[in-house]
Amino acid sequence: MHSDHNSLNPNHPGLSTLAIKFSFTIFGLLLTGSMLVSAVAQEQSNTGNLPKIKVETVASHLEIPWSIAFANDGRIFFTERTGNIRLIDKDGKPVEEPVGKINVAAIGEGGLLGIVLDPNFEKNHFIYVYYTYSDFLKLYNKLSRFTEKDNKISDEQVILDKIPASSIHDGGRIKFGPDERLYIGVGDVSDRDSAQDTDILSGKILRINPDGSIPSDNPFPNSPVYSYGNRNPQGIDWDPITGKLVETEHGPSGEMGLSAHDEINVIEAGKNYGWPKAIGNPNDPNFVDPIFQTGDSTWAPSGASFYSGDKIPEWKGKYLVATLRGTHLEVFGLDLDNKKVVSSESMFQGIYGRLRDVEQSPDGYLYLLTSNRDGRGSPSTDDDRILKIVPDGSSPAVPEFDSSFTVLSIASALMIALFYTARYIIKRQSTIR
Repeated sequence: MHSDHNSLNPNHPGLSTLAIKFSFTIFGLLLTGSMLVSAVAQEQSNTGNLPKIKVETVASHLEIPWSIAFANDGRIFFTERTGNIRLIDKDGKPVEEPVGKINVAAIGEGGLLGIVLDPNFEKNHFIYVYYTYSDFLKLYNKLSRFTEKDNKISDEQVILDKIPASSIHDGGRIKFGPDERLYIGVGDVSDRDSAQDTDILSGKILRINPDGSIPSDNPFPNSPVYSYGNRNPQGIDWDPITGKLVETEHGPSGEMGLSAHDEINVIEAGKNYGWPKAIGNPNDPNFVDPIFQTGDSTWAPSGASFYSGDKIPEWKGKYLVATLRGTHLEVFGLDLDNKKVVSSESMFQGIYGRLRDVEQSPDGYLYLLTSNRDGRGSPSTDDDRILKIVPDGSSPAVPEFDSSFTVLSIASALMIALFYTARYIIKRQSTIR
């Protein structure tokens, strides 16, 4: 039988050379890929003045934590969207028994959402929460005040009721401002035109006194409305230097054929922020443009805080934004006098999944809340979690795992497999004469 001499002659170097070259070519490509992955991860972890930090898990196996609040005595209160107010004690240990259970309508994005402690909590022990409830098959949101004693709440006092609600766009963030007024972010509850109607509470940021009365200096007489045209406010905080209120807001997600364009806004009393008449930066004098918007990318920004502590000096004065769909913590440097962003870096991209809230504790540490069990994430076995960002002098902030290690391991295994395959072929061909 005739056969190709070059392909079957064991003394011909072509087969062994080709096999070995092929092995090393595959290895080289995979090694190059691993180096690129490593370089991208390194670049992502080292943008700007990277702090040396590490992330610790404070609590795990939680049911969609939404908001967190700190007492000066070291206790930490937080909400789970299913209706529980939970506690982390002074020793940093989660308490299994809830501080209180609230009958909420945990439908879609609704449920037990924001929580804040009274500025005089040490004296009056008042806790304020924002939650969704059902009344004769109709949904509403309300703001209530409870009194805490011995790690239990009682005596609900309704502060603001019949706030429009829906299974989406409920807002829910509540905070006390430097003026000791309560500010409340309310989404458009899927009724986008309501955001432009100042007689309706949805699509607004509201401002009230702690007892529910209307401050005399509100922009609209006898109305809690502070700003309007806000699609779904999720994060609010005040710059400690200028005192300006900065808000995060979800952009459209299919309405009118539009999507993305999430916003960072400087909120001013009585101003119109455009939704649904203006998206992005229209430069229309009738509306206030955001100082930042995500363009065609969707981040779904959520809780936000200015960092004023001393534990992470690289972030002092920065505006930190937890993102849900973005799965990262965005660190903004802002020039609020000129209403512009001067720096921005993304941290922890994809490492912890969806991030719902970021808040600073009185002792200067930062806490993150994940939201991977909200029906839109991919929860790990210990989700959801509360994470604590602490300084770490030994190393810069890096992901918890090195993806290049995985790729390099695969490349090595493939090289060994291909080498022995080539060796087998050569040995096999040596028996053919």
